[in-house]
Amino acid sequence: MKFDVFCEIQIAKPWPENHEQKIFKETIEQSKCADEAGFEVWWLVEHHASPAFSYSAAPDLVLCAISQNTKRMHVGHAGVLAPYKINHPMKTAERAATLDILSGGRFELGLARSGGKEWDTFGAPLERTKPELFEAFEIIPKMWTEPKFSWKSDLIEIPEREVTPHPLQKPHPRLWQTAGSADSFRSAGQFGVGVLGTTLFSPIQVMASFLQEYEQGIAECKKPAGHFMNKQKGVFTFVHVAESRKKAIEAGAAWSALWYVETAATNSLVPRQLWYDLIIAGLHPNYLARSRPASQENALKDGDPTDLTPDPDGIPVVETLKRMARGEKISFEEAHEVLEPLESVVIGDPDHCIEKFKAYEKIGTDRMLCLQQFGSIPHEAVMQSQKLTGKYIMPAFKK
Repeated sequence: MKFDVFCEIQIAKPWPENHEQKIFKETIEQSKCADEAGFEVWWLVEHHASPAFSYSAAPDLVLCAISQNTKRMHVGHAGVLAPYKINHPMKTAERAATLDILSGGRFELGLARSGGKEWDTFGAPLERTKPELFEAFEIIPKMWTEPKFSWKSDLIEIPEREVTPHPLQKPHPRLWQTAGSADSFRSAGQFGVGVLGTTLFSPIQVMASFLQEYEQGIAECKKPAGHFMNKQKGVFTFVHVAESRKKAIEAGAAWSALWYVETAATNSLVPRQLWYDLIIAGLHPNYLARSRPASQENALKDGDPTDLTPDPDGIPVVETLKRMARGEKISFEEAHEVLEPLESVVIGDPDHCIEKFKAYEKIGTDRMLCLQQFGSIPHEAVMQSQKLTGKYIMPAFKK
């Protein structure tokens, strides 16, 4: 199992002076540290108009800067928002090829269907987002490898053009799809591209079932989207490796993970109660099948966190998220106590983290995408986590 970095370019409030410049500078410094520590790929996401959650609005520009400040680590886009109203496939192909050249052949391209807020921001029709994602996988490798390219479909028409530049990697960089459901994991396999999945707080068994869907998709793949198959399975989760449990608590890593999930709910167009339902469903499989109190039905309708009544099962992580949504103070110690039992969250001393990672290895994960810069974790603690991951964690998983 290999180890990558997953990054949102994120900083929680209260924001210091010149916080935007600060977070970009720290991101570059952390990428240098990750390169030296032995991480394989630095992945950036794409988000727009999300200041409370992510400053990664121009990830290819940041990845270019990272490539010029690192020596061996690959740079990955996880992923380009594929709907054509957001990113025209020709521009995606051109910018990806340029980045591959400037990075010395170290680029990895992921495509994402995106989410409700981005669709709404750019006016992307919901019913077109999935077919446009699928078509982009078919189009982009052709642009990279064919002398002249043209395309005509119900979704887009591109006149014959010579698309330049071409990638340095031959025949082209590896392709990936971000996925968050069983259907999307399966479709990634059917296209013969690598998959990048997200756990959040769900049990490892949920991800295991998704990876099985991916393997089934791979078995059904008759012809990959590109010129070769990429069968790797990458999984994103919260990671903070500290010298001791006490140091992990002091860094506020568990609190920051709760902040991440709560802020993601605020940042999306999904009603907050539905967001919690999805988290609870992973922890309690029968949750969605039972009746919901009237007050929760209202919360599902309007997304008002003050209407969220206590969950009858009393799942600690969900109740803590609701309290955070109401503005209640959650201490670092309490946050750690709540998240420590969750097998999907990797926060603690090296030995503790190694045991958590073994569960991911057991279900067939090829690459761990470690989110280490999140919430309010101090810059120095992030880099220390990267160093400890390289010193203690990676050697434990080398064959």
